[in-house]
Amino acid sequence: MILPVLRTGSVSERGDPKPCREQDLGLFEIIARDGAARIGRLHTAHGHLNTPALLPVVNPNLRTIEPREMWERYGVDALIANSYVIWKHDDLRETALADGIHSMLDFPGVVVTDSGTFQSYVYGDVEVGISEIVEFQRDIGVDIGTMLDVFGRPDMSREELEECVDETARRAEQSLESAGSEMLLNGPVQGGLHEDLRARAGNLMGSASGEYGGFAVHPVGGIVPLMEKQRYRELFEILLAVRSTTPSDRPVHLFGCGHPMLFPMAIALGADLFDSAAYAIFARDDRILSPQGTFKLEGLTEWPIHSATLFGHTPEQVREMGTEERSTLLAHHNLEITQAELARCREAIRDSSIWQLAERRSHASPHLRDAFEWVLEQFEDIPDGPVGDSALELLASTDPLRKGGERLSEDIGARPHILHLHALLSLRWRPPGSWWDGSGTGPERVVLIEGASPPWRHSAMGAAIAELLEEPSSVIMLSTPLGPIPFSLEDVSPWCHLDCPEEVWSEEYEDEEVTEALFEMGLADIPLVRTGPREIPDSEDVGVVRAWLDRCSVVDKLSVLCSVSPADGCSVTEGMVSRRSRTDRVVNVLLGDEHILSPRLSDGGISLALAGARRLNALDPSPPARFGEQADEVSDHPGVPRVWLLDDAIPFVGRGRNVMHGYVLGADPHLTPGQPCLVVDGNGALVAHGTALSTAREMAHLKKGVAVRVRDGALRED
Repeated sequence: MILPVLRTGSVSERGDPKPCREQDLGLFEIIARDGAARIGRLHTAHGHLNTPALLPVVNPNLRTIEPREMWERYGVDALIANSYVIWKHDDLRETALADGIHSMLDFPGVVVTDSGTFQSYVYGDVEVGISEIVEFQRDIGVDIGTMLDVFGRPDMSREELEECVDETARRAEQSLESAGSEMLLNGPVQGGLHEDLRARAGNLMGSASGEYGGFAVHPVGGIVPLMEKQRYRELFEILLAVRSTTPSDRPVHLFGCGHPMLFPMAIALGADLFDSAAYAIFARDDRILSPQGTFKLEGLTEWPIHSATLFGHTPEQVREMGTEERSTLLAHHNLEITQAELARCREAIRDSSIWQLAERRSHASPHLRDAFEWVLEQFEDIPDGPVGDSALELLASTDPLRKGGERLSEDIGARPHILHLHALLSLRWRPPGSWWDGSGTGPERVVLIEGASPPWRHSAMGAAIAELLEEPSSVIMLSTPLGPIPFSLEDVSPWCHLDCPEEVWSEEYEDEEVTEALFEMGLADIPLVRTGPREIPDSEDVGVVRAWLDRCSVVDKLSVLCSVSPADGCSVTEGMVSRRSRTDRVVNVLLGDEHILSPRLSDGGISLALAGARRLNALDPSPPARFGEQADEVSDHPGVPRVWLLDDAIPFVGRGRNVMHGYVLGADPHLTPGQPCLVVDGNGALVAHGTALSTAREMAHLKKGVAVRVRDGALRED
């Protein structure tokens, strides 16, 4: 017996969305992030569009899945329809104008419409005017319309593509004026395969403005031909180029991209929105979607991927269905799987593992794997141009630390947060400048402790102390699967939290590999000693050495993670006392009766206390450059990054309220999301301290959401 195609079991009642506040219309805020990947919220007249999200394409004449069911069963926040198709058909046009697009489609959420540009690519010129199609979208109540841009095919000449970019830009202001004040508008970015044209187009469309403001979203146009031929490397190259110039307060939409296999990588590189009719088109061709690729129904004995839709059906039973029934069933499966993969991506952003997910998905296709490896090459050797600019920003915006374990894989060394951490180590870490016995000589040797696994404060402490007692001017290093690291950073994740077989920690590296890594840290031409774990020696100086190691740890973390110079770090920590936990970890650092900071137990980072923030701010009390003004040349150690707060917000932030976007006048360019920062006024006086949640570039653009999660206000009355 063939079971019913659709289950009628309980479907959660999902109420209609509430419109956003009038002042929030079109604003985008970042809720969570992992480097360039972000969970965002775009405020519209029909509720929040939560990103990353797929906008399923709905053809009003052919509804494989009803829009209402998309909203209630599959949690779809927004869909996309073609306004040109509606405009061209008299009956659809009259219904849409009379009842509105939401009523016509029976969809309570966000309705986005395309303008007919893709039809011009498929069929030739369209018959509608630039203002006419935008005004039509406005009149039928569309939430986010699309201007009539000029489609740029990958096979066009550079001259033709330049004209596509320029003509689209010429139409921008007229289209924005036609949209009015209530409809948001897409500003597509064209430019073919030329990264400089894509960046130029992003800048032109990002700066375009009408009476009611600029574009709300920037779709990347002209990429369907690339995806049809699985040219994913070029797709990601275009995405990186576009992200280099489009404003950070606007979602980036990949027009026509909807295969779940592509989501993790595209999201990791900064894509926010997708749209596709693939869920229905593939179903009509008896194909099922999965994050691992596409499968033909023909020849399947069992399902390679399961869903609630297919539960209780066998492939053979589905093949025996009528064409319409079978297509409907597979379309439901495809949409379900697509939504599930997006949910998986959002959760990966929340737990800072989006890059690991992209790694796993890269093996789904040789074309995708090639594209993934190309991206890694851009990270390892940053090229000049828009792609390199975007790659560098992605690395710099990625929190270098991670909570919890880090799964070992062949690509682990190229993960953005690990590349960022190693870059900071090479740039900011310095060998100790003073030694536990009071001598001020330079390092006499480098000691590499091998064969020890975390926690190193137990397994390697004996060797570290013994070697320092033997030669005080020793630089103690630890051998890890990710390369040598200073002993002072032994509790910093991901180095100390690798999910891997125990024998990995016993592997020894060739002298050349070790020498190269040490060279990057400024330890070239210093004699190298390799040793293994040892017991803590019986010496009256053990306590002195341990106290010195504690101080080295604080100084080095301030240097590497907070860009404080080692000299300033030594000054701030003069006379420090450590309080330890039962597991022998430093939990508090005190100067006299003042608590100045705490090493974070979750990832080995630094959490400042108010007294510590005041001491660090006193080193150089000055505000950063105002947004739009030339910032001072950044040194290796420019100090704890600062955020300049608008005067009106000082009374609130000074008493512990978070810093909100829209109240920031300037921010240091070396600001890193997830790491400490100081909030100051226009004179450089400390207002608060906390954790940055955005980059300086994002703070310059965003107008909604939290910019700095404040840990403590400097004006709080105790």
